[in-house]
Amino acid sequence: MFKEHSFHTDLPYQVIIGDDCSKDLTPELLKKIRNIHVVKNEQNLDFIRTCNKGARFARGRYTLFLNNDVIVTPRWLSGLVSTIEQIPNCGAVGAKLVRPDGRLQEAGSIIWQDGSATGYGRDDDPLKPEYCYRREVDYCSAACVLVRAELFRKVNGFDERYLPAYYEDSDLCLSIRELGYKVIYQPQVTVYHYEYGSRSFERAKALMEANQQKLVQKWAGVVSQQYAYGNILKARDRRSGRRILVIDDQIPASYLGSGFPRAHKLIEFLCKSEFIVTFIPVGNSTAHEPTTQELQQSGVEVFYGNSFVPEALLRNRAGHYDAVIISRPHNGAKYLSLLRKCFPNARVIYDAEALFCLREFLKAEVEGRSLSDRQKRRMLRNELDIMNQADVVITVSEAEREIILRGTSHDNVVVWGHPHALHEPTTFFSGRRDLLFVGGFISGHPPNTDAVRYFVKNLFPKILQKLPECRLFVVGSQPPESIRNLASERVIITGFVESLEEYYEKCRVFVAPIRFMAGVSLKLVEAMSYGIPTVASSIAASGLNLRDGEETLIGKEDEDFINKVVQLYENETLWYAIQRTAQNYIRQRCSPEAMKSELAAILGLGKQVGQPKLETNLERNENNPPLVIAR
Repeated sequence: MFKEHSFHTDLPYQVIIGDDCSKDLTPELLKKIRNIHVVKNEQNLDFIRTCNKGARFARGRYTLFLNNDVIVTPRWLSGLVSTIEQIPNCGAVGAKLVRPDGRLQEAGSIIWQDGSATGYGRDDDPLKPEYCYRREVDYCSAACVLVRAELFRKVNGFDERYLPAYYEDSDLCLSIRELGYKVIYQPQVTVYHYEYGSRSFERAKALMEANQQKLVQKWAGVVSQQYAYGNILKARDRRSGRRILVIDDQIPASYLGSGFPRAHKLIEFLCKSEFIVTFIPVGNSTAHEPTTQELQQSGVEVFYGNSFVPEALLRNRAGHYDAVIISRPHNGAKYLSLLRKCFPNARVIYDAEALFCLREFLKAEVEGRSLSDRQKRRMLRNELDIMNQADVVITVSEAEREIILRGTSHDNVVVWGHPHALHEPTTFFSGRRDLLFVGGFISGHPPNTDAVRYFVKNLFPKILQKLPECRLFVVGSQPPESIRNLASERVIITGFVESLEEYYEKCRVFVAPIRFMAGVSLKLVEAMSYGIPTVASSIAASGLNLRDGEETLIGKEDEDFINKVVQLYENETLWYAIQRTAQNYIRQRCSPEAMKSELAAILGLGKQVGQPKLETNLERNENNPPLVIAR
């Protein structure tokens, strides 16, 4: 047991063991273990008094109560400590408790209006998505719970009215919350618990029933405000924000491109604006990492894998959400009517992101296919009709907003583009070389695939005649074979990279030779934000209303594009002028703070951003170790 604890415990810690009159070989065993503090009772004090007695010997700023029938797992302690240190006003944090047979015991616990308690998810599969996101809860079991030591002392430890045990952990967490602190469930920490290892189930049940009434008597006012028994979905999460459901093709890992970086920012802003977010991928349910865990640790309930069916999930949660955001026309066509039925009182937002049919019009033109005006009108009408079922329509450009307003009965169409922080470039013109294209190739992503192939085959050879030492870096995840086959000494296909900053800093000119697309070019915005001057096609520049010779150079046809790449590559004065104007554009139009407020206004729900944080009077002593009390 101690070997396991020591092997998996990756922070300095102090161990205090309460020996409550053991009659077996425990005293002899404890004599053989070094560097522990044994608190031996001369008479049986029971669990609560033994814990309180042991805690008085604590030297750490955190006290962790750990049952003797618990098996810990790697990084368990650092996971709990980092949580309590990172979340403002976190007073206690508990782990996911799993039984040895693999069934879930508790993913945080609920106190009901009658004082009874429920371990959320009890007996279910502990790996289901609904048990794997971090959230604020009523309480966490003292089988494994980390508490701020000063708070434990301030509330006088476990209340001895609950002797010998049960409900003392519920009471402790209520006391911590009464002081203005949060109790957090941390799913990334899993421990195995041999439940009822110290007393029989019958005895435990009798104690629970008796102590439930004591809790109700002590906390009558608080308990009366709890949810009535059975309202699991609302009761499992104590956060007070509005509940919002976000639906998209797949979990929005930024490296996938195709609008997913914007979707990721949207969810990030929702979290920062104190919404309680559920995300459902209805196309590809792959749990893209590290994005999935990052979202879960931000408090987002993310569904993935084969554990859910979207239609069934929506019906099972009927009435639960205050707002719904659904993206992309094929998803809108399939789910909007069902969303209206399941959530009749919710604000339904259709995030068009772009008019996809416009991309198809341009693609057909590039490929030499002719679409009749009738075909175009039908394709546009099919996409616009979807929007009539939504309360609000979001698009990314003013041009597409005008098309939607003209083509629908909607009067609530808003623009919400691509938020981007400004990055101060550190590499001067003279320290850079080469060209850069950035864009994801998920599912072959036709606009990016076409752009790179056309540029490499038709434009880059002529650029090399004037810039013979120049190379082209093509950076983006999942490049198809047709792109990988373009690799050469002068064309470097990197595939996915961990950080784009290196390329934005070392390359001199960013190229966006897009021939067909809809919406706006995210990577063009991103390049401008990092201070790498750009040459863009008319199509790429149009959605952003960029001006030729100001924020970018616009190549109106092939020779013009080639000449402007060479001009920008060689002309240092022009290079700095474009860089300055482009960064000013980002500063004025893409400010994350401004766009966060705009999103809250679009939703028309919840709290505004920038809520003041509760101040605490806890002193932090970075040299004090956490404390583990084992029982």
